[in-house]
Amino acid sequence: MVKVDVSMEVGADGVAIIKMTNPPVNALAVTVLAGLKEKYDEAMRRNDVKAIVVTGNGGKFSGGFDINVIQEVQQTGNLSHLGRVSVDLMINTIEDAKKPSVAAIQGLALGGGLELAMSCHARISTPKALLGLPELQLGIFPGFGGTQRLPRLVGLQKAVEMMLLSKSIMSEEGNKLGLIDAVVSPGELMTTARMWALDIAERRRPWIISLKRTDKLESLGEAREILKFARAQAKKTAPNLPHPQLCLDVIEEGIVAGGLAGVLKEEKGFNDIVISDTAKGLVHFFFSQRATTKVPGVTDLGLKPRQIKKVAVLGGGLMGSGIATSLVLSNIPVVLKEVNAGFLQQGINRISANLKSRVKKGSMTEEKFEKTMSLITGVVDYAEFRNVDMVIEAVLEKISLKQEIFSDLEKICPAHCILATNTSTIDLNLIGAKTHVQDRIIGAHFFSPAHVMPLLEIVRTEKTSPQIIIDLINVGKNIKKVPVVVGNCTGFAVNRMFFPYTQAAHMLANLGVDIYRIDKVITSFGMPMGPFRLQDLVGYGVSLEVGKQFVTAFADRTFTSPLTQLMIENKRAGEKNGKGYYVYDEKRRARPAPEVKEIIEQSIKITKIMPGGKAVVVTDREILEMIFFPVVNEACRVLDEGIASKASDLDVSVVLGMGFPSYRGGIVFWADSVGAGHIYSSLKKWYESYGGLFKPCAYLEERAARGIPLSAPVAAKNFGSRL
Repeated sequence: MVKVDVSMEVGADGVAIIKMTNPPVNALAVTVLAGLKEKYDEAMRRNDVKAIVVTGNGGKFSGGFDINVIQEVQQTGNLSHLGRVSVDLMINTIEDAKKPSVAAIQGLALGGGLELAMSCHARISTPKALLGLPELQLGIFPGFGGTQRLPRLVGLQKAVEMMLLSKSIMSEEGNKLGLIDAVVSPGELMTTARMWALDIAERRRPWIISLKRTDKLESLGEAREILKFARAQAKKTAPNLPHPQLCLDVIEEGIVAGGLAGVLKEEKGFNDIVISDTAKGLVHFFFSQRATTKVPGVTDLGLKPRQIKKVAVLGGGLMGSGIATSLVLSNIPVVLKEVNAGFLQQGINRISANLKSRVKKGSMTEEKFEKTMSLITGVVDYAEFRNVDMVIEAVLEKISLKQEIFSDLEKICPAHCILATNTSTIDLNLIGAKTHVQDRIIGAHFFSPAHVMPLLEIVRTEKTSPQIIIDLINVGKNIKKVPVVVGNCTGFAVNRMFFPYTQAAHMLANLGVDIYRIDKVITSFGMPMGPFRLQDLVGYGVSLEVGKQFVTAFADRTFTSPLTQLMIENKRAGEKNGKGYYVYDEKRRARPAPEVKEIIEQSIKITKIMPGGKAVVVTDREILEMIFFPVVNEACRVLDEGIASKASDLDVSVVLGMGFPSYRGGIVFWADSVGAGHIYSSLKKWYESYGGLFKPCAYLEERAARGIPLSAPVAAKNFGSRL
């Protein structure tokens, strides 16, 4: 184990090299910050030190402030952990010191790492080093003076873009902007940095204090226009988030009142925002994503992932072509199988279109496009399957068809081959029922569009080999997905949790609540679209088929609405034909469809659940809770049954798979902020009025009664089994 350390060596030239060591990215832990302060104080006292070069060990400068400290502050409320770094270290110790400092950057300088570098009097970097202030992704903003120094080094326009969009740049661009003073080879980095530091000390180069620069700043009038536009954009794209606006307030303070005033406002604002609900949610989500690959009884066995050299994909439809696209984008050769040449060509064309969109956006060259397409082999039989390491089946959701396919795969594929299905709802035990290789059968549930959506839901049964799970987790990481391992049941984790979501929305519609108001409440909460707009996008046929499976599996807690069938009978198919709950123009822009009102009235007459024949009167908050509390309730069942090993996995799944707002932390994290007691009492009340859809589960009832968070670990379960 490498010790966390800050060391200092003084050369014969009088340059002190202060080096940070905190693998893997030299995060600025409290001990590192204290070590920097100690070494700087020593360097200032020593007569043999003329100048300082600060750098990182292990090929990286610094990935920023230690996020573990932020989480600890949020959990304890103890802000003393943060200290006064922006003033005491960055200004008093480094920037205003009597001896100059040069940052020698390699690999990356992000967040607090870049802020440390900007407090130095010059910055020398190796090529392709990543520079940025991505703090807004965590619900906070730069807290070590970054809001003040970055505008003074690159100009306000670019600085606002980098901060608000968490947009990093390479050192070459930083050099053009003035953020980096020189870009040199790795072998020249320390030599150049030492010389540069001595040149500053001996006045051969200017001694520049970033916080006091004004030459790169726009005029006050222009600056205010830039900030005004940025505020409007932030309000439009992130209406529920306070920290972008607060960040702009801090930046403006520095423009108007000077850099030091800006730093002081930044310090106070940072201490306030770091304990906000938004920051807590985003920090929780950050750590939750990194914990998904820790699976009890699997990843703790010491197994190593095997190399997957070639993958076969069965089915070239929208999902299969998307999966194939994800694989070839990561340089994994793909065998794409379809039932005939016509369907095969359609599948290849879809993959080509997916890749061409990248060429059009400038993120892929024509040469790279051709090379990536060459990784695809199209087939209409199983001959090529004899030398693949994994198969991913992505055909129609028909049990008999999948059973036939897996029986064929068992006979044809090599003995080590992973047999994966992309089913979104079907019990894997049914799919593999007619095989003798159930230890190799696993769910690889991608979300549409598969080459864009980041979640990979890995579904295991009680028979799935741990080695197969390890292999698929590794594939997921290699194709830049976030893998979440769950157990086997109808709908698995994500779709099972959200099956009451659409049903609750339909119940409200049949109770006379306006569907467009429902969608507006849900989008105002932070979802990308409401349940009715989502149904238009997904398609009604899919909704009906999936709904049947859930009704069969969970008959005691379903609400059967005739609304979807009535929409189909009225020749409405959603986005597919431009007519659904909304009507769509040629650019897929949606507007309410007045004629749907008659269809909803017909549905209301059939269901007869409207009390006294009059529409229910509900607040926006009640609409939100009647739709999301059943989702929370189902999440509790998923945890209680051991379908998920930890609540944070469900939080990641709903954010990445269903678009639940990340700044709310995830479904269970959000539920804990609402309180189990309120959720339970609300569901109990609605259950008595409207039936089983709202019936609180025993897990929720027990947690509410005992005051235990829903996210608290449950007793050990036979994780992965079908219950």
